[in-house]
Amino acid sequence: MKSNSEWMSISDMMSGLMLIFMFIAISFMIEVQSDKEKIKEIAITYNKDKRELNRDLNIEFYSDLEKWDAEITKDNAVVFNSPSVLFESGKSKLKIAFKRILNDFFPRYIAILSSNKYRDEIDEVRIEGHTSNSWKGAYSREDIYLKNMSLSQSRANNVLAYCYSIKNISMQSEKGWLERHLRANGMAFAKMKYVDKNRTIPDMIKSRRVEFKIQMKTEDKIYKILEVSE
Repeated sequence: MKSNSEWMSISDMMSGLMLIFMFIAISFMIEVQSDKEKIKEIAITYNKDKRELNRDLNIEFYSDLEKWDAEITKDNAVVFNSPSVLFESGKSKLKIAFKRILNDFFPRYIAILSSNKYRDEIDEVRIEGHTSNSWKGAYSREDIYLKNMSLSQSRANNVLAYCYSIKNISMQSEKGWLERHLRANGMAFAKMKYVDKNRTIPDMIKSRRVEFKIQMKTEDKIYKILEVSE
């Protein structure tokens, strides 16, 4: 039979281990809480920047949106909706009318985004080309998709190339910033617009559009916190 002193020794050891595990658990909880606070702080800053950017974009372009047949969404995408103004059907060459719009729009747009207020918080300025889900003469869904993907990418590339080449004094100093942040993406019909709320009737006109979208650095900051926590 073990002596009382031996039982006391085992008991003390178990108590010590329990204290160690308790300290580890407390440290983990503090770290998790700290990460939550960091994420919350970033989210609050993001929402503030997002609202202010939306306000600044609307102040700058409000009087132009109707004549451009454009809109600014709550997520700060600037959407050009009129396919008859943008491109010929099935073509990627910019129409003269669209070039005139971009001459007016793009330098003012970049002046806002590259200002001291936002330039360090922006990860990407993305030009997206969107199409409908049809193609005259296509013989399969695969063919329709591939042709529209190629067309949407070509359109986005051409819009980017034209915007980058606009001769504007204020933009010349931002060429480096544009090269680091400006991107072109063809979306085909991945994000169709619909006539009805149930999303059953495609809007074949508004689906054929060009969008200027902004990706903030906030998401990357949150992902980095989550990666460290794993």
